[in-house]
Order: sequence, then C-alpha cells, then structure tokens
Amino acid sequence: MCTKVTTEKVYGKATPIPLENNVRLVCVSVDALANILDMDPDVSNREEFVEFVSGRKLPYGALPIAHRYGGHQYGLWAGQLGDGRAHIIGEYVNSRNERWQLQLKGSGPTPYSRMRDGRLVLRAAIREMVVSEACHYLGVPTTRAAAVIVSDEAVVRDMYYSGCPRRESAAVVLRLAKCWFRFGSLEVLSRAGELTVLRQLTDFIIKEHFPDIHLSDENRFIRLFSDIAHRTLDMVAKWQGLGFTHGLLNTDNMSILGITMDYGPFGFVDSYDSGFVANCSDGEGKYALAKQPDVVVWNIGQLANALKPLLTSSQQVHMLHILKTLDTYCKNKILETFLMKIGLKEERWGDEQLVEKLLDMMQQTGADFTATFRQLAELEPSELVSEVKISEKWSLKRLSSHASWGCWLDQYRERLDKEAVDASSVGMFEDERRRRMLSVNPIYVPRNWILHEAIVDAEKDDFGKVQFLLEVIRRPYDINPEAELRGFSAQPPQWAYALKISCST
Repeated sequence: MCTKVTTEKVYGKATPIPLENNVRLVCVSVDALANILDMDPDVSNREEFVEFVSGRKLPYGALPIAHRYGGHQYGLWAGQLGDGRAHIIGEYVNSRNERWQLQLKGSGPTPYSRMRDGRLVLRAAIREMVVSEACHYLGVPTTRAAAVIVSDEAVVRDMYYSGCPRRESAAVVLRLAKCWFRFGSLEVLSRAGELTVLRQLTDFIIKEHFPDIHLSDENRFIRLFSDIAHRTLDMVAKWQGLGFTHGLLNTDNMSILGITMDYGPFGFVDSYDSGFVANCSDGEGKYALAKQPDVVVWNIGQLANALKPLLTSSQQVHMLHILKTLDTYCKNKILETFLMKIGLKEERWGDEQLVEKLLDMMQQTGADFTATFRQLAELEPSELVSEVKISEKWSLKRLSSHASWGCWLDQYRERLDKEAVDASSVGMFEDERRRRMLSVNPIYVPRNWILHEAIVDAEKDDFGKVQFLLEVIRRPYDINPEAELRGFSAQPPQWAYALKISCST
C-alpha cells in the first residue's frame, strides 16, 4: 500500500461492517481469482471465502482504509467526497509480480460516507461485476471484479428517484485494481492548498505506476499528465467503438491509470442514438454518448489545473500546449476505431464522412449498434447488395430501409476496393478484412435488458443467469451456441429499448 503518503490527508482508517443474515455467494470471476489472486476457483465454495468477501475475515495484517478524494460533478466542484462505501483491504503481489489492490464495495460506512449507510444493493453489485469483466474481455482498460455476495439484510433505495423507494438486498462486490487513485485524488489536495502532500502523492504515483518516468526528471509532472491524458482518451475511443456510455463521468470517477472505474449508471447503446443517456438522473443529457469525448477532455483539463501548482511557468505553457492537442487526438483515435470496425486499416480522404453517414443512417432507422457492425463483418461486400442476404441479418435489414443505403453502400464498396488494390492479393485482403472486423465487433455485450433479466432472477435467489452471463462475456467475439438459443444476439424485445435501470445504487 501507499505507506509513504498514507496520512489522514489521503486515507482514513475504516473497518468493514460485515453483512449479516444468510450471507451467500452470487458469482465469481474464475479468471480474476486464478490469474490475479492466484486462487484455486474452487476456494469460492468454502465458507471462509464468503466471510472474506463480506469483510468478516480479513487477511492477516490487513489495515482497511478508505480513500479521500474530491471531484467535479456535472461540471461543478463538489468538494471533498471519498470512498463512502468501499474499503481497500490490502495489496497483493501475485505470481506474475503484479501488484493489485483489493477493495470491498458495499462493506459499510467510512469517514467519507456523508451520513449514508455505506451499502450496495444486489442489482448494482451484479451490474458492476458483469460489466467489469465484460469490458476486460472486450479489450477496454478497466478495474476488475472477483466476486459478489448477498445477504437478507435490507436497504432502502429509490431506484428511479421517483419518490417510490423500495427495500432491496444488500450486497458486496470484491473489486481489483492496480490502484484506486482518481483525478479527484489530486484535485482535492490542490483545491485545499495541501501542496506538500500533493507533490508527495504525485511522486508516489509516478514511482509506483509510471516506471518510464524518472523521479529525477524535472519535467516528470508534465510527462505524467501527458501519459494520463492520452491513456484516458485511448480508453474513450474504445468506449465509443463499443457504444459504451459511462453514466457518471465525473472527475472523481476517472482513474489516473486511464482505466474504466466506478460502474454505477452505465449502458451499451442498443438502437443507435448519439444522445443515448445511461443515467436516468441526467435529465439534460450532459453525459450522453456523443458528448463523452468532450466531457473527458474537459475533465482532463481539471486534472491539469490540479497539477498546475507543481509546475514552473514554462511548464504550465507546455501543459497548455498539450491540452490544445487533445481534441484532435481524441477525434483521430475515435475515427481510427470506427475505420477498424468497418474493415479499413488506414485513413483516407472522405473516410470521416463515410463513418458519419453510417451512424446517421443507423440513428434514423433505429439500427442496433452492436449487431450492425457485427453483421457487416459477417457478409462479403458482394453479399451486401443481396436482398436475400440482408434479410437474414435483422439489424442490416433495418438499416437498409434508409433511402441513402444504396449510395452509402456504393461508397463503402468502392473504398474497400481501393484498399484491396494496395494489398498483394484481393482474396487475402478480403480474408484479412473479415478477420479484422470480427476481432473488433463483438457479438455479445452486457445489454441492459439482459442484465435486467438476470437481476430479476437473482433477486429471487436464482443466480444461474448471472453466472451464465459471466461465462458468455469471456468470449464476446465468438459465437456461443447456448447464448444464441437464449437470444443474446437476436433483436432485443421492444420493451428493451426503453429500459432504464441505470439509476441509484
């Protein structure tokens, strides 16, 4: 753990309060247990494991702590926040010499709970568990989740903020990350004028997590900022390419490692809508799908402000120059991501308009985001003009109803032909195109309606669908016969497009 800077300025001592009353295991990530924690997955069948995840039996020598941080929420400084319902229980160095911090979420109040109960409801724990592991297998940098437990202990939540609270089961999720520092970890110190601790913590972050930056480098803070900024924007480009929307894109939910963290409200867009909002409390759509890149760039600007007191005047000018390049960098990474999704390796004139037109047609026809790109990958260019072939692909069939489909398709095929001419063999190019597209366009993502069905069962003590979901998302790019039988890649039911369950947790 961060012993050199573990003071009341960065952490507070906090002891987990274990759940009581019929505590039981909901699910585990076999990969996280085996390949991060060096555990035999069968250990999850033992009562000691459940007691460990509940916080009742902690590892020998554990010193549970909660992290202090602040943050900008919806563009406004919210002041000091902190881990209000999470306890970091220790750091584990595994057989690969990787350092992972273990955190229990939902394990009771901390010094930063702000009069709240410190608990997590079962539906929120399941959503975080499934999406953390799904994003990992989808290739998105992310925190991990190892296990979820639940009890008969009840907490009251108003899921839709509608004035109709209900009793729900309390749960705990065991989360894993290389560290839990956020933009807000530095912001709160900078805002409070605690500059000595800010410098100590920033140097500690460099030493522990950015080994390519030397502490003797007088420009180390600039290099750190640039690295965090570009890692973060690379992550956002992956979000955009998967239609993933983070519902609470506040600076306190942004990792300094450039990984996705704090899955409260979130969603993978179904019927494509650039204005898709994953949080029913975001009535103004400030964190809508298409706005996420701009929001993240703004958040990075707040990180720059936090680091500013550590910089000389010339270094501040350098940081400003970096900030001015981020919009273009992000747009280019997103375009590169979408070109890969339609099978193109290198950007050429007109490609941006080709992608924009495709997304526009998808939005106007209500074509499914995930299925459209996957189905484009499954057909050869010559098959895209066949009404018979298109009719077999439910999302492409919907997309092809657009008046501009034929024109777009001509442009797309012409663009593929241009790239094929540069290849040594047209046949080899087509094989490579399909392999490339199939490797970046998943069949399965944890859609809200699928999660909803699993949660409904889990609330009745049937965890089968949750466990099956965790198995399916381990191979999101490969056809799973049982998942196909259950309709995972079929057109979602009509009610699914209007489903909003990404609210309070």
